[in-house]
Amino acid sequence: MSNLYLQLKEILAPGRVQIGKVVAVADGAVTVELPGAGRVRSKGQVAEGASVFVLEGVIQGPAPDLPVYVDVI
Repeated sequence: MSNLYLQLKEILAPGRVQIGKVVAVADGAVTVELPGAGRVRSKGQVAEGASVFVLEGVIQGPAPDLPVYVDVI
């Protein structure tokens, strides 16, 4: 019999990729500020001030340094 949690995880969609700016780096943990004033602690190796893509708490790579607009509905 297989693990029910793993079966559920396969069915659910993965998290969404977010873009943000690195505001702090300490001991392999990176604090990323998201548009709209949220912050996320992530894993990765990046320089402070860089724009990055974040997926489920892991930095996926560099993001282009473009203006980001937040729609409030």
